[in-house]
Amino acid sequence: MSRLSVFNSPLLLGFDHFERALDRVSKSQAEGYPPYNIEQVGDNGLRITLAVAGFSMDDLSVSLEDNQLVIRGRQVEDDPGRIFLHRGIAARQFQRSFVLAEGIEVKAATLDNGLLHVDLMRPRPEPRVKSIPIQGASFGAGQTASPRTIEVGAEDCVRPRSKTGQ
Repeated sequence: MSRLSVFNSPLLLGFDHFERALDRVSKSQAEGYPPYNIEQVGDNGLRITLAVAGFSMDDLSVSLEDNQLVIRGRQVEDDPGRIFLHRGIAARQFQRSFVLAEGIEVKAATLDNGLLHVDLMRPRPEPRVKSIPIQGASFGAGQTASPRTIEVGAEDCVRPRSKTGQ
């Protein structure tokens, strides 16, 4: 069975890295441990919070691997002589990965009351406007039209409005 890609359009050039990122996300484990939240903090900030009760700072690692934020946890058994009558607190190792967009920076990771907070910053996008010179076609024996440049300013770029008019 062949896979249909949304990025096969000839109008979408250079988006193959998005397709690879989507493949990585779909292949990641659907396991729900440890539970996590993702929240918006300010205009350009994000915070990922993982519930890691029972894990110390030495049991956790946070790393960037390519454009993936990888959080790993592995507890070391303190006393092998302990006998549990009931063990309801999960102490298994885990790995949780998040695919980050280009330019997202990890600012800090803090452990507070059993919650691991990873703060991310999304840089404010600066408008990019670039003039492209237009070369004229040749008119005959060695004659060419002089190059012409069309200036495009930020005010010429119109953002489409949503259906609600916002």
